[in-house]
Amino acid sequence: MTIGEAVRYRILQLCEERNLSVNKLSSISGVTQSTVNNIISGRNHSTTVSTLQKLCDGLGITIQNFFQSDLFVGLEQEIK
Repeated sequence: MTIGEAVRYRILQLCEERNLSVNKLSSISGVTQSTVNNIISGRNHSTTVSTLQKLCDGLGITIQNFFQSDLFVGLEQEIK
């Protein structure tokens, strides 16, 4: 799994836990719907830290909480 895939799955996981749609997350985080949709669909492979911070704010968590998931253990090396 790549970091982009892990970020996508983590966002979906957190939305599901909070009964939030991706569109609602977009609205409450201030991140455009197209950006969130691109992350979720896998078209965006390099989410910026500032976008991730906004999404975390919308989810009511810290970036540290975001990365506290088994999804981020043993990720593939990005540079080969």
